[in-house]
Amino acid sequence: MPDVPDHPIAYTALQPGTPVQTSDGHPFASVEDVLVDEKVSVFDGIVVQTVDGARFIDADQITSIYTSCVLTTLTTEQAANLPPPNGSTLVEIKPTRSIADRLGRMFGRGKP
Repeated sequence: MPDVPDHPIAYTALQPGTPVQTSDGHPFASVEDVLVDEKVSVFDGIVVQTVDGARFIDADQITSIYTSCVLTTLTTEQAANLPPPNGSTLVEIKPTRSIADRLGRMFGRGKP
């Protein structure tokens, strides 16, 4: 089990470039996009960038999200065999926004 990183966060605060780790703590990818089923407001998973290209990690395979990394249930072998994003049942890719952007929109100061 890897050491617990800093502070846990919600998927809505997850930023592109955040390292993604296997269940034994080895980094294998970085976050590219956060995926949300907008119709029911449910976290669907993440698209990550690996040495082999973009891959999809289902929400059920993610154990914890921290400011410094994403921990998964994946073994090294499972991580190497993740499907590409187009092979998943993604509904919509939700672009990440900074907290300042969201607050600005909430108070009518940002771009629509």
